[in-house]
This record gives sequence, C-alpha cells and structure tokens, in this order.
Amino acid sequence: MPRRDDIHTVLIIGSGPIIIGQACEFDYSGTQACKALRAMGYRIVLVNSNPATIMTDPGMADATYIEPLNAARIAQIIEKERPDALLPNLGGQMGLNLSFELAKTGVLDRYGVKVIGVNLDAIERGEDRLLFKETMRKLGIEMPRSELAYTVEQAETIAAGLGYPVVLRPAYTMGGTGGGLVYNVEELRMVCGRGLAASPIGQVLVEESVLGWEELEVEVVRDANNRMIVVCFIENVDPMGVHTGDSFCTAPMLTVPQEVQERLKAYAFRIVESIGVIGGTNVQFAHDPKTGRIVIIEINPRTSRSSALASKATGFPIALVSAKLAGGLTLDEIPYWRDGTLDRYTPSGDYVVVKFARWAFEKFKGVQDRLGTQMRAVGEVMSIGKTYKEAFQKAIRSLENGRHGLGFAKDFNRKTLPELLDLLREPTSERQFILYEAIRKGADLDTLVGLTSITRWFLEQMQELVALEERILAHRGRVPPPDLLLEAKRDGFADKYLSKILGVAEPAIREARLRAGIREGWHAVPVSGVANAAYYYSSYVQPDASTASANPKKVMILGGGPNRIGQGIEFDY
Repeated sequence: MPRRDDIHTVLIIGSGPIIIGQACEFDYSGTQACKALRAMGYRIVLVNSNPATIMTDPGMADATYIEPLNAARIAQIIEKERPDALLPNLGGQMGLNLSFELAKTGVLDRYGVKVIGVNLDAIERGEDRLLFKETMRKLGIEMPRSELAYTVEQAETIAAGLGYPVVLRPAYTMGGTGGGLVYNVEELRMVCGRGLAASPIGQVLVEESVLGWEELEVEVVRDANNRMIVVCFIENVDPMGVHTGDSFCTAPMLTVPQEVQERLKAYAFRIVESIGVIGGTNVQFAHDPKTGRIVIIEINPRTSRSSALASKATGFPIALVSAKLAGGLTLDEIPYWRDGTLDRYTPSGDYVVVKFARWAFEKFKGVQDRLGTQMRAVGEVMSIGKTYKEAFQKAIRSLENGRHGLGFAKDFNRKTLPELLDLLREPTSERQFILYEAIRKGADLDTLVGLTSITRWFLEQMQELVALEERILAHRGRVPPPDLLLEAKRDGFADKYLSKILGVAEPAIREARLRAGIREGWHAVPVSGVANAAYYYSSYVQPDASTASANPKKVMILGGGPNRIGQGIEFDY
C-alpha cells in the first residue's frame, strides 16, 4: 500500500507528566512517531504538558502545544488546527484514553478527524474488561475466571465465589494503577474502592489468582493487510503476582519450550487480528508449567514499556514502524537489513537481554518494600551479554545504587539461612540479592523454587555464579590466576566488584587482566527499518565483531542511566 493521501495533518497526544507506570518510554515512542510521519510528508500537531521531553522540541512537530491534557483543551486545539487524523496509540494510556473520550463526546466526528493506527472499538475491546472478556470467549482463548464489579459490594460477592486471593484490575488504567492482589475482604474493600475511583468508567475486574505462574509477553506488529510478525518473546523471571514493570525479565525466552512459544504466537496473532490494531501490540500471558495451561492476562493496544524494551533488545523500532504502518505503508514496503523487507522478520540474535527495575523505596519513609500487581519501579536498566549470567551481572551494576555485584549487599551476608528464607516469603526489591546469599549459605534450590516460584534454571545459573565467586574468594588478598580471571569476566564479574571482594586495588585487577590479554569484544545489534544503524554492547565471551569509525575526531556522550527520584527524562532530553 502507498502512503495515505486522504490525510495531511496528524495530531499526536503526548503522555504528560512522568508517573510510576508511564515514563520516558512514551516520549521515546511519541518522538519516533513524529519523526516517521514527518519523513512521510505529513504535518504534525503535537500536544503535551511535559516540557522535559524530546517530542516537544521545536524540530519534532510542525506545531507544538504545551497545554493541559484534557478533552476540552484538546478539542480547542482540534478546532484551531483542523487535523485530518489522530494517532492515539503511541502516547501511552493518556493518549489512548483521551482519544476514546474525544470520540465518545463527538469531537472527532464534528471536525472530521479520522483515527489511525487503532480503531476506536479496538481501544474499547482492549481496555474495557467486559468487552475484552467477551472477545476472548469468542476466540476460544482462556482467561482466568473473573467477573466485573461496579461497586465494592459486588466485588466482595464475586471474591467470595472465586476464593481468595483475587486480583483486582481497574479498566482503562496502566501500571496496575488502583489494582492489586488481595488476600481477604478487608484488603479487598480498600483496594476495590481505590480501583473504582481510578477507572474512568468505574469498572474493576475481580479475577482468580494465578499467583506463581510464569508471566510471558509477546510483542506483535500488524499491518493493514493483516500481515503479522512477532518482534520479541519476553520471559519474566519473577512470576505472576509481580507487576511486569517491576519484574526482572529476559529476551529471548530462556526456559520456555518452543512448543509453548508457538502456542503463545498463535494466540497472540488471533487476538491482535480480532482487536484490529495497526502497529504494535503487547500481549501478556500466564503459563502454568505444571499443567501446560495458558491464559491471557491482558493486552496493550499501543506501545508500552515492554515495546521500548523489545525495540532495543531486537533492534526493531516498534514505535517508528507502527507510525509508518499507521501512515499507510505495509510491512513488505519497509526495508529489513537481513531479508529484504519487514514482512520476513523473525526474532533472532546470539545474545541475551536482561531488564532490571530501579526502585526508590528509600525515598518514601514508611512505604513497605513489597512488590505486587501495582507497579513500584521508578526506572529500569537494560543490559546485553552473550550469556544470561553476563547480561544479568551487567544489569545489576547498571542500577547506579552503589552495588557492583550480587554479593554482600546490605547485611544479608551476616544473616542466618532461616532469616534469609523468611525474607524470601514475599517479593521485594532485594529478592535477587537475598537469593544470592541464601544460595551461598547452602539453601536447597527446590526450597527456593517453592518460596519464590522462580523457574529452577535461573536459580541454577545463580548457583553457578555463587560457586565461581567462592573459588575467587579463595584468592583473597591477591589477583586470581588468569584462567580464573577469564572465567569471572565471561560470567559478568566487574573489576570493581572483584576488587571489593578480594581486597585488591581495582587498577591491579585491571592491569593483570590486560597483561593476560583478557579484553572485552564489541558487538552490534543491527536496527531494522533504519539504514546503517546499530546498538553496540561489550562481551568477554567472544572477540570483537565490529570496528570503530575511522574518523579520528570523536565525542563520547554519557547518558543519565536509569530514571530515579531527582533524575528523570530531562537528562535524556
């Protein structure tokens, strides 16, 4: 299909202020949309209330409005600018909800504004819990048992029938806002009241708990000709019960059988086709590895946090491609560096990506460090390595919280094994560090699986790291021999961490490593749909696979790292 000529001016609604659950990933997607659509020749009108964003830079749109994000003000801007189209699914939940409200109140019809990228009924079927449930029933895709509540009293009756614990999911929200996992009627009354207030339509889904199941995500892109591709499979290491924004996850899936991945793909394609989204959709499933049962949890008919992760993990710019698809192009018209065009895209790569959340519980006195179905993270990091262990350790030292490895965090090393096991009964931001010391003290892996519901393979990988660290500690006070140093570097141990645990100056570690010829190699993740673009990452597992620019004059720019309280998107800007 050629570029759409029935539209000339496109309105894009930004995501507004940074809040937990809606952060700079939506500035990223909105910026990509502006760039893609302007390159296709469309005039762009942008509305956002957050000045510390790249999308509000003068060069990103033809007309930029720094205004409150509410339906009345957007209607005034539509009256003034007279856009032909509105792109709702690249500005987070705010853009989606406002677009739906503008349609329901007749503003879009009054001014002849078309919605591109996602049909309005698709928004409704993806976000309204009742319509979504009915859509899944028609498709024959199983959901957790659930019923809708519009009052706290209704929720109490439903929960009594399902049996506690239950999950409360308010409609038209994100980041788990207003929802949660509740274990009794007292908790239900508090959380349900909050959830009904948070939902724009006063609707909460009361759902049976699938606590402890694997949480798996599929990123799908669809074009107007109904071609669909899977961009990325994401495996959450933390099980159901921990919000995906807080969950530690990997791409690709490392422990999920290929047969299960094929089932997830088939379900995701049926769902995305039925909902009718043009562009990217995030589909979340729960999988019980004991029985093989798979249930759909929810979809995001828009770009999401996971879309940003999947884009960087694979080199597939989901937001950029989604905008081009909304503008009328199809997957077979967009170049793909490997196989010609994007309709031939398949997830591939000889590397592992790990995402780890950044929390700020220390900033909020009296707030309990406990992870659940409502997102708590304020930021996140992504790391790339040739192996899971290498990527995992790189993620830990990217958090910028003063830790450069998993061991000896806080006072966990001084606690007894029973004390550590007791700390693992509920998920917290410290769970991986506590697990590390529990394994060091001889914890049985089956016991840890029972306490955390983390897949055993991930705990076995951690056990291997602990065993290697103990071998390294046998050389305390001196630099380990080259073969052990090489093994440590290949498994992701940082020079700074080795210096700390060995009591040896960091320069001495580095000099010994370099003398032994132990150096990182640099590798590229090519970007699809963009000419001559790539992300680079280091690894000690393989030698260099990329070359530096021959230009002798270079400038290095250091980014701000993970978002945290006091350091957010303004430094990305």
